[in-house]
Amino acid sequence: MPPIPSQPYALTLERLKEYMQTDPERGLSDDEVQRRLGEYGSNQLEEETSESWLIKFFKQFQSVLIVILIVAAAMAGLMGEWTETWAILAIVLLNGVIGFFQEARAEQAIASLRQLASPQARVIRSGASRLIAAVDLVPGDLIELEAGDFVPADTRLIEAYDCRCQEAALTGESVPVHKKAQPPLAEKTILAERSNMLFMGTTVLSGRAKGFVVATGMQTELGHIAGILQRQPQEPTPLQLRLAELGRILIVLCLGMIALIFALYSLRGDALKDVFLFAISLAVAVIPEGLPAFVTIALALGLTRMAKRNALIRRLPSVETLGSVTVICTDKTGTLTRNEMTVRVLEIGPYAYEVSGSGYQREGAITRTREVEGLGSGDDDLHLALWIGARCNHAKIIPEAAPSQSWSVLGDPTEAALLIAADKAGIAVGNDPLLQNKPFDERKRMSIVVQAEGGGPMMLMKGAAESLLSCCAHELWDGQVRRLSPARRQEILNANHAMSSRALRVLGLAFRSFPAVQTDYKEDELIYVGLVGMMDPPRDEAKAAIRSCLDAGIMPVMITGDHPATARAIAMELGLTTADGRVMTGQDIDDGPLGQLEKDVAGIAVYARVTPEHKLKVIEAWKKHGAIVAMTGDGVNDAPAVKAADIGIAMGITGTDVTKEASDIILMDDNFVSIVNAVEEGRGILDNIKNIIHYLLAGNVSEVLLVLTCVIVGWPLPLQPMQILWINLATDGFPALALAAERPEPGIMRRKPRPVKEPILSWGNGRRILGHGLLLTAMMLIGFYWSYALHPPTRGQLPLAQTVTFFICAFAQLFFALGCRSQTQTYWSRGALSNPALIGALIVAAGLQFAIVYIPALRVIFLRADPKFGLDTWMPMLILAIFPVSIVELIKIGRGVIRSGSKP
Repeated sequence: MPPIPSQPYALTLERLKEYMQTDPERGLSDDEVQRRLGEYGSNQLEEETSESWLIKFFKQFQSVLIVILIVAAAMAGLMGEWTETWAILAIVLLNGVIGFFQEARAEQAIASLRQLASPQARVIRSGASRLIAAVDLVPGDLIELEAGDFVPADTRLIEAYDCRCQEAALTGESVPVHKKAQPPLAEKTILAERSNMLFMGTTVLSGRAKGFVVATGMQTELGHIAGILQRQPQEPTPLQLRLAELGRILIVLCLGMIALIFALYSLRGDALKDVFLFAISLAVAVIPEGLPAFVTIALALGLTRMAKRNALIRRLPSVETLGSVTVICTDKTGTLTRNEMTVRVLEIGPYAYEVSGSGYQREGAITRTREVEGLGSGDDDLHLALWIGARCNHAKIIPEAAPSQSWSVLGDPTEAALLIAADKAGIAVGNDPLLQNKPFDERKRMSIVVQAEGGGPMMLMKGAAESLLSCCAHELWDGQVRRLSPARRQEILNANHAMSSRALRVLGLAFRSFPAVQTDYKEDELIYVGLVGMMDPPRDEAKAAIRSCLDAGIMPVMITGDHPATARAIAMELGLTTADGRVMTGQDIDDGPLGQLEKDVAGIAVYARVTPEHKLKVIEAWKKHGAIVAMTGDGVNDAPAVKAADIGIAMGITGTDVTKEASDIILMDDNFVSIVNAVEEGRGILDNIKNIIHYLLAGNVSEVLLVLTCVIVGWPLPLQPMQILWINLATDGFPALALAAERPEPGIMRRKPRPVKEPILSWGNGRRILGHGLLLTAMMLIGFYWSYALHPPTRGQLPLAQTVTFFICAFAQLFFALGCRSQTQTYWSRGALSNPALIGALIVAAGLQFAIVYIPALRVIFLRADPKFGLDTWMPMLILAIFPVSIVELIKIGRGVIRSGSKP
């Protein structure tokens, strides 16, 4: 068999049959099918090779912080301190297990969403019609399709009867495409205008068709897009980059601290083993051992909250990435609009009407917007027009179960819109006998003849205004039939043009009666009734969501395959652009000079008539501006851009499998509002991560400063290595975990997006951490000096002094967690009980701390003494412990007063 032509739409059917070597009546033989199946392979898209669970598990340990901890554990083991070794390795393992199972759970949820777009196909082989698995189709197969079928492979039509196909998932066109078998098209015909082709993954809405399969699997148009997807690399998220940067900073700090300790201990003449052991202890104090696990848990909690708000997170870091987004590029059809055609206006004789409601909703009304004095009500003419549109119709609407106020639709969305409009006026369509049916074709009109109840045959027609008017000799004007003058014809065409310029799809309506049943009913001498304008309306909730994006400093950008006028009208209604705002087309992108898109992209909110490659160019242009870009989409044509974006968002209901696999987040309700909710959650999670880092590092800095101060002034060690490890792994762990459960702060969506190059630990945050660490250090130094040098009962008793310092350190950091819920709001303004997890965490951590005193086995490991503290010891320790957080909260109050005073 010769190679299949790359442009089958440009060949005549005779030439195509020579290429296919297929009998147009009997199809392929079974032997030939097997040969071609071996040559071309199965009719399915290739999937990226999945990593084994073992590789996915070990990838959890690639973090720089984890590597540092493993090295510290190894050093402790070399020194024979196996307790420290196993404690560090335990937290490393915990982090890996949590991350692995959270990602596995997300992948399982994705697997449950997968549905085969076209599991079966009707094919003619050896002269017999068969129903086979779509994956078994081969090039040259002769297939048959009818209304409701998914197209299983790219097909060149050889027969087509009133065939219309919905190609929005592939081309972005919201209006169904009329398909026909002849003639061949020009070689440069764009995908959306190849009317003699059916494409894999699209849907037949009406009619029936037969054709040759000309491409299967990865050779289809859908397969070409899938190939683009597989070439898009998976880039690290901003959070991963920031944590890696923080890890590098901590490595430098660790090496510096170890070098300093070596120098100081050498000057004091201590043993080398003690030097190594204490260096490891300080390394553990510098590094927030639980940070990777706490970040993972914070992201996992965000995943759970997002699932409750109809967003499925496929990759944990994507939660934080969405909170940093500065640009959201979104498809129009089905994302910003309902993908449900809706009648919006009617021009009936001298009257004009507006129709409220949107989509396939039962709610709505028809309101007259143009009155004419001296005429009748016009109600009968309106009802006739709506009845014509609903009866000259092949669509069906199926009411949803109560209390739903919407329908599901079978057939052409345009015809469904006419049915919905008639229903809003309370018009019963009926089921008059059908005498003749001339489908919509090259004539750009459709007509039927019905046997009217109590009368003779009646022809009903709908179609393009120009075509319909050519069949009309009269018009209906306020209940009277009058001659259609040339001037009036021009008025109607002008009204049609005005409606089209508003991005409305316009249909004319007409009728005529016949005195008796005939063998052939000619389409002439009809009576023109009026015009109907309809469009795919914006989602009501999308308007509010776009306003929220703009308030949050996020630029929404519409990228669609629709006509520029349609794109502009929808964008204006949503508040994305103005009447004089620029709409860039795919042709503009291709014709512009190199680099021009990058210069213009920041000022363009609407793109029309674009291909998948154009979407990729827009994403890349924004990235060169330093933006964090999100791309939403549902169709196959959106998938490459969804994967190329920093955060890809797919629609869970209408989205194709290819797009879902390419995405980071799937919206389970296909609602743009869920994106705004996700941004809010993402920002809140980033705040929580920053608060956790602040809490952990401030505590660890205080421990390091405490030890260094004591070494410099010649005091003994204020804490034992196991005490430092206990505080960092146990006492600090529960509050840090609870901080991950904080809800987003009020007003978080009125902030500007976080600068993309801003590190997760900025200089300002670093100064605050150092300042808070100094506060904690001061209290611990006071406690150590008081218990070791001045307090008579413990003078000279180092283990008891270390115990006092140990308890002040632990409780000071527990109290400090209350101040780390927010960087600007106090504990009380956030709501004392709004995070019950934190209260529970503090109680558990305090209980563990007291257990060390009262459980002998723990006391031997951590205290090496039997403290008998009385009230005169506990009270000073608690006062010292609560002092740092009190200062921190007073500073917040002062800053709040200053900010409120500076506002006009």
